[in-house]
Amino acid sequence: MPRITFMGAGSTIFAKSVLGDCILTPEIKDLEISLHDIDPVRLEDSKMMLENLAANAGRKIRIDASLDRKKALKGAKYVVNAIQVGGYDPCTITDFEIPKKYGLRQTIADTLGIGGIFRALRTIPVLEEFAGDMKEACPEALFINYSNPMAMLTGYLQTYTDIQTVGLCHSVQVCIPQLFK
Repeated sequence: MPRITFMGAGSTIFAKSVLGDCILTPEIKDLEISLHDIDPVRLEDSKMMLENLAANAGRKIRIDASLDRKKALKGAKYVVNAIQVGGYDPCTITDFEIPKKYGLRQTIADTLGIGGIFRALRTIPVLEEFAGDMKEACPEALFINYSNPMAMLTGYLQTYTDIQTVGLCHSVQVCIPQLFK
């Protein structure tokens, strides 16, 4: 039975997008989902939303939620990462405002340019902790990184840790049909 651990599950919309795809894919049998976040209220909201989604889809899926990261990671085959270190306010705002103050133009402050570098520098230490916990709890798991700056974070993990890592962007599934209209 594949066990997916979702790190940053308090992002209910993103958890719904990524895990909803898994829940609604009939080829994925006997799915088990473990949710982790540092915010207990948002974590519980995501758990209830995914339980409702699974029930409405007629799927019997075991979904658990834990504030304990190692517990959530235990036995995972896949670890999906969708965290944002520092939150929108103040950190994402800072990623835009500091470069702007010094005349640096950037299109997307979470992926490219100095704003993306700021975000990477905040996030890498947290991902190093994840990698350490994964070595203990699920050393064979595939780490699927959705957090931005996706390429910088994925490259860091591939270069400096032993964790199998791939970076993905969920907007690809949404963008492709729009591009071909």
